[in-house]
Amino acid sequence: MTSANDQQAPPPSDHDAASEAQFGPHRFYAGEGGGSEQFRGARFDVADLRSARFTDCDLSGVTIRDGWLVDVDISGYLSNFTVNGVDVTDYVNAELDRRHPERAQFRDGKNSDDFRAMWNTIERLWEQATQRAGRLPEAALTEQVNEEWSFAQTLRHLVFITDAWASRTVLDEESPYHPLGLPQTWYPESEAAKLGIDLTAEPSYEEVLAARADRIAVMRRIVAGLTNDGLGRPCRRTPAPGYPEEDRPVFECVAVVMDEEIEHYRFAVRDLAVLASR
Repeated sequence: MTSANDQQAPPPSDHDAASEAQFGPHRFYAGEGGGSEQFRGARFDVADLRSARFTDCDLSGVTIRDGWLVDVDISGYLSNFTVNGVDVTDYVNAELDRRHPERAQFRDGKNSDDFRAMWNTIERLWEQATQRAGRLPEAALTEQVNEEWSFAQTLRHLVFITDAWASRTVLDEESPYHPLGLPQTWYPESEAAKLGIDLTAEPSYEEVLAARADRIAVMRRIVAGLTNDGLGRPCRRTPAPGYPEEDRPVFECVAVVMDEEIEHYRFAVRDLAVLASR
């Protein structure tokens, strides 16, 4: 099974030619104030770029020559990624699959039974992660690691993902959004407010867990009722206002939820390890 967030390797192209930038693997537009082309094609010669941070940037065709790459952390979509003359793309993907076999299970899914098995895996992994988080001091659950979402914020985001890509699309509910859900960071605050979501809210962790448990139950009911014939049924509603207006089949919408669950689980356990080590 593949999701709308999965990107196929682009064909070789002239990266300097006019084309639409891809700002990270999970965005379909730059957002308010984003998309600057100021540094497109720029050259940095003998420059001190220590501690620079690039978030949701299109770095296609970037060349680094004779750089001093120490304590460098990179995440994102990789294709034809070469380090010192060695294409490490396949190695990175294979290592991620080794550490997180749920990735391979997700890719190999083909029918409704596979979706159900995948959701069982996701529930098991997040139950373990939530138990692990519960052993930390309460303050750690709202602490951000390297400017990433906290554990509580991650759960809130997954609440929104379920509302948008399961309840709104698959179940055809007009306004299923929980007020403590967190949309993607690029989603305009004014549009979130129209959905009844307050991005400045600071709910208790117990409130977050309750909302998360309810949305897990929603997904459990959806996957329990999936049939092979029904996977291709078109969903007429967009996940939320502002998303591209297009029909999406049930399997694509459910796959988006599962993809988000899998990827954010990987990020969450990474950051839980950091918090536990402090």
